[in-house]
Amino acid sequence: MKPTIIPLISLITFVAGSFHCAAEQSKSHVEIYVTAKDTGQRLAKADDVELADSPPINEKEAYIFVDPTKTFQTVLGIGGALTDASAETFYKLPEDKRQEILTAYFDPQNGIGYTLGRTHIHSCDFSSESYTYVTNDDTQLESFDIAHDLKYRIPFIKEALATAGKNNFTLFASPWSPPAWMKDNDDMLHGGKLKPEYYESWARYYGKFIHAYEKEGIPIWGLTVQNEPLAVQTWESCNYSAEEERDFVKNYLGPALRKDGLSDKKIIVWDHNRSFMFQRASVILDDPAAAKYVWGVGYHWYVDDSFENVKHVREAYPKTHLLFTEGCNGPFHLSQINDWQWGENYGKSMIHDFNNGVEGWTDWNVLLDETGGPNHVQNFCFAPIHADTKTGKLYYMDSYYYIGHFSKFIRPGAKRIISSSSTDKLQTTAFLNPDGKIAVLVLNLSDKAQPFNFSVSGKSAKSTSPAHSIITLVLS
Repeated sequence: MKPTIIPLISLITFVAGSFHCAAEQSKSHVEIYVTAKDTGQRLAKADDVELADSPPINEKEAYIFVDPTKTFQTVLGIGGALTDASAETFYKLPEDKRQEILTAYFDPQNGIGYTLGRTHIHSCDFSSESYTYVTNDDTQLESFDIAHDLKYRIPFIKEALATAGKNNFTLFASPWSPPAWMKDNDDMLHGGKLKPEYYESWARYYGKFIHAYEKEGIPIWGLTVQNEPLAVQTWESCNYSAEEERDFVKNYLGPALRKDGLSDKKIIVWDHNRSFMFQRASVILDDPAAAKYVWGVGYHWYVDDSFENVKHVREAYPKTHLLFTEGCNGPFHLSQINDWQWGENYGKSMIHDFNNGVEGWTDWNVLLDETGGPNHVQNFCFAPIHADTKTGKLYYMDSYYYIGHFSKFIRPGAKRIISSSSTDKLQTTAFLNPDGKIAVLVLNLSDKAQPFNFSVSGKSAKSTSPAHSIITLVLS
């Protein structure tokens, strides 16, 4: 199904006010976009509304209060992962479908305007096979060659960058495992550890990857040290204790990047679930010799929500940046592709993560096929867009639209501002964009429509959030 803007059936009146630059100003014009269950509305534009003066507060009614004078973290971007699986699926499609996908994801006017991406250093589970860039026992990395990626992944990334605008897109990379010969289990899969005698070679491998991709015209902004370092997976994986990750960054990776002229590349530690992120962060960041190399802490959403752990890291280490590096729904079943819960998982997570201080939010694969792959270990999952590679048909999940309510209207450089709900039935967050526009998001996970009042800068109006919906309101 190709995404379309569908006229809103029932007008939802919503208002707000804001300030522009240093001077506080009243904003009176509001554009409204809605995605709601069982309505056909998908990023549907409602009629614009204008603000009115606020009546006295009625404690028996629900409210959302926005305060644009209180600003917090700056947004890096919102997007998804450009994997082997996404690229291979992409190039199995006819040209018109490929162009549709590029527009849908990366065009800021006609799509949802992704500005952040992740890719992997050699193979991951969402590759059709395991592979590396070097031959066995090449500790000097003289055989380093990214020829494998030139077939699908690099061309796909280049097309995404061309659509988004290279200067408008931030790309970071993550390794799933060192080559098997560098590990104590002699296997890229099933966990295992990096052997100490290969720490230096592996640290240099990251720099080789960056230089090779940048030679192809693909800028790499930063790196995570290791994808999911606490998990023994059936796919590419490698285990580090917190102390081992700290020492690898301090003694090998940080110095290797600096020596290679790559000290501007951001190093992100942890890159695993929220559950243990404070413990991992504290071990690494409490060591000044390691912390000096670390830009931030990355995390995933699997297992438990553990939203407060994001806040704990932000509060304990306010100078350290936070980045959501991976999340997806699964396991994949084609019969469940239209289940509404998948999009709501994104809406809930993104609101909590941003309100707890995250600066960027990265979904997992941007595109998968009709099986939830390709994947060389049968670890199939959902993506916001699936393609039937036999027919060319595209399936847009509601998760595509839920993410789009954020990515399309919250742009790099935006500042989070206060958006406070008086009821647990409505979740909310808000941002002041560099162009002065304010984006307010309202999420309703309940089975009932929720009337509420919106109040800001002496302006307010009554409104209603439909059952199982997300709304973005753009104030200008």
